[in-house]
Amino acid sequence: MATILSACQSGIAARGAVIDDPLTAPGFARGDDVVDPLIVGDRLLAAGEADLALDSYVRAASVQGLTPEIMGAMAGANIRLGRLGQAERLLRDVVEAEPRNGQAWNNLGVALLEQGKTGEALRVFETAFALQPSPEILDNLRVAGAKISNAAYDQPRDEAFTLTRRNNGVYDLSSPDGQYP
Repeated sequence: MATILSACQSGIAARGAVIDDPLTAPGFARGDDVVDPLIVGDRLLAAGEADLALDSYVRAASVQGLTPEIMGAMAGANIRLGRLGQAERLLRDVVEAEPRNGQAWNNLGVALLEQGKTGEALRVFETAFALQPSPEILDNLRVAGAKISNAAYDQPRDEAFTLTRRNNGVYDLSSPDGQYP
């Protein structure tokens, strides 16, 4: 927890520092010293603190507006929190605003697949891969394809997948044994 706090406070005036601005409360940073809440949210999400990350993204939206970048970040936090319906709505808004955003299409596919909307997820992953061919998106495409091909022959099974966020903000699906379904 100490590392998270130190990472979030870099660039912010130290508590107790004297600021010669009568409009600034003691211990608070002036506008030019504040760390971007979007960056803070990304760091918190990477550290596994999805609730705190979502709060930070909401702060970023209050300052910068609800941009596609912020909506995508909020959707990522919602995916981590299991709020798949909220993530889906946000990601649909992102792909409507930025139809060539492969990362958003991929993350929408993850939200759909996790909700059991496998057919639509497969089509969304195909779009994502066409826009941004990456190994992570290809893996997600394979997972969705395997789920569709196995659905007709297999009995329903309870299989949990793990969401892993990669460096470029793309989510990857994997089963507990590391195999595709």
